Amino acid sequence: MSRGTESLVFHGRVPASQYTAMRAPFQEGDFPGPVKYGYLNVGRVEEGPAQLVGRVVFSLYPHQTRFRVPVGALTPVPDEVPPERAVLAGTVETALNALWDAPPRIGDRIAVVGAGMVGCCAAALLARFPGVRVQLVDVDPAREEVAEALGVAFANPARASADCDLVFHASATEAGLRRSLELLAPEGCVVDLSWYGDQPVTLPLGEFFHSRRLSLRSSQVGAIAPDRRARHTTADRLTLALDLLRDPVFDSLITGESHFDDLPQVMAEIANGALPGLCHRIRYGPR
Repeated sequence: MSRGTESLVFHGRVPASQYTAMRAPFQEGDFPGPVKYGYLNVGRVEEGPAQLVGRVVFSLYPHQTRFRVPVGALTPVPDEVPPERAVLAGTVETALNALWDAPPRIGDRIAVVGAGMVGCCAAALLARFPGVRVQLVDVDPAREEVAEALGVAFANPARASADCDLVFHASATEAGLRRSLELLAPEGCVVDLSWYGDQPVTLPLGEFFHSRRLSLRSSQVGAIAPDRRARHTTADRLTLALDLLRDPVFDSLITGESHFDDLPQVMAEIANGALPGLCHRIRYGPR
């Protein structure tokens, strides 16, 4: 489950101006609804080209037990990556694209604000950079355990270390984005990975924003980061994301699983906050 985007779709909060941009691959129906939505899917090829039959593949397809798609819509999962972990490929791809949008440099002081799926994937990738200080920031103290598993420091927003060169914001809240700006050193940059749907956001741009010469830029997985477009395709990026998932540290982001038949109730509980956690898997096979 993509908790943020799928919950916004569930609540009918896709702005009318974004109906086309926010269509998922192979979506059925139109916004605001009813729609068949979703885009993190791992399965096994039953029929198709001989080189793919029996292979575990990742695809961007809504929740469904069986489906038929063009070969080009499939990306083989490396043998070393368990299918259960491969469901994170789309989220790791989002984090990877953000790091392409604002590449860290050795010695950078970096915060990731928002320890959801996207924020944790970004923190996991940043933890691999040498000489970089990485802090995962969230209002939920339970996320400290996840930060420890990822190998990064943790802080609540009030106690987060400031003077950051880069802040990756992924809380999808106005308060989180505001705090991200506050954590920047002069000339620093916030990269916003959040999508707010139809929620308006107000920022203190009349305060320190100009005097510190801060930058705020968006990152969206729908397009390759400009500096990489000449050398990488979206297929390259997804293949790389799956390769990065060889690291078992990402298993710490899987916090629940339910059967496909239970999806209507599970989706409602995720959307209203009754079922907290990070990545919640949906299992499509027999109970």
